[in-house]
Amino acid sequence: MRLTALAFATGLLALALAPARAADPENTIYLDVPTGRVVIELRPDLAPLTVAHIKDLTRRGFYDGLAFHRVVDGFMAQTGDPKGNGSGGSGHNVKAEFSQAHFVRGTVGLARANDPDSGDSQFFICFAPAPNLDGKYAIFGQVVSGMEHIDAIKKGDPAQNGAVVNPDHIVRMQIAADADRQKKS
Repeated sequence: MRLTALAFATGLLALALAPARAADPENTIYLDVPTGRVVIELRPDLAPLTVAHIKDLTRRGFYDGLAFHRVVDGFMAQTGDPKGNGSGGSGHNVKAEFSQAHFVRGTVGLARANDPDSGDSQFFICFAPAPNLDGKYAIFGQVVSGMEHIDAIKKGDPAQNGAVVNPDHIVRMQIAADADRQKKS
């Protein structure tokens, strides 16, 4: 009996340490950051245009190497600007897709300027619930594993609205289905 319990516990530990598998590889993003992999489940049910836009940019390698240029401790980490200062994008805005979903820890939202339809390539990941954002920003994903790697991203200066000097960068961002196909070939 004791050996069976040990074998069971070992099996559970192996499952817990195994890399996260995507539930829907076509709607899952692997976001590799300096400390490890973050798995994001996309939400086309909430923001289909935004998800399609982010997937297109991801497939083109747009996000690889971009900085987390604005990181506010206890609030969010923002990336997706090729200029690295919060003023850039891909040049293709997405129509606003606000929903009744709530910004909680790990929620991925599309950054924007004052115009609701100004979201483009910049996105943010919440460190904590942010109910003040509910209904005002498109939610297009949720971190399902690796949030500890987002927590480890270098924080910015609160006096500078979270601007980060010598920021951490995205190592690589890819659609799980594409990554899995490459791994098999």
